[in-house]
Amino acid sequence: MSSGVLTRDFYARPTLDVARELIGKVLVHDTPAGLTSGVIVETEAYIGETDPACHAAPGPTRRNAPLYGPPGVAYVYLNYGIHYLVNAVTEPDGWPAAVLIRALEPLEGERLMRRRRARGTARQDPQFESASLCRGPGNLTRALGISLRQNLRDLTSSALRIDDAGLPARDVVPSARIGITVGTDRPWRFYVRGSAAVSGRVAAPSPARPERGRSRAGRRGESRA
Repeated sequence: MSSGVLTRDFYARPTLDVARELIGKVLVHDTPAGLTSGVIVETEAYIGETDPACHAAPGPTRRNAPLYGPPGVAYVYLNYGIHYLVNAVTEPDGWPAAVLIRALEPLEGERLMRRRRARGTARQDPQFESASLCRGPGNLTRALGISLRQNLRDLTSSALRIDDAGLPARDVVPSARIGITVGTDRPWRFYVRGSAAVSGRVAAPSPARPERGRSRAGRRGESRA
């Protein structure tokens, strides 16, 4: 598969633009066990200290420091002590925002994905459907072997990267974010219509929400497409 890795300029833009345009790109993780990859079919944007669902909402902390760093870096964290979630940091350095990768359609390394997903299950060879291997942000990190060791990896030059493989355009639908209890009115989730790999509900898009200005720390607040 011929591909070109996305450059830092791709990520150093308004987060909603990046979240939408990551659909159809390919998340790749090359490890000693083998290479796995998948086409991104679902994303969510988390933007600034005025977004109550963003990790930057309380201001800078040790945990959320990657959000304030350079764009094009991976922000990986442990969610509820169970699942690792992988995000692509966006916007210029110092403006906290990121895109959560929520689902992939498997592209390369399905056998390795199945082995990783089978670890810790009662069955030695669970019969995962291809579409379910990377459905949901916790499942896709397990399938691709992504953990806290990949936090702060450079997505433009490391073994964990996002490629533009020149795949055909897909029908992208916006909706409210899911799996959160605050900021649920913001239509900052994007997914491929009709993809069996998309996680959660397939909702109708909410009305566009205007920008609310600057964050309380004086940095730029939400960027809107």
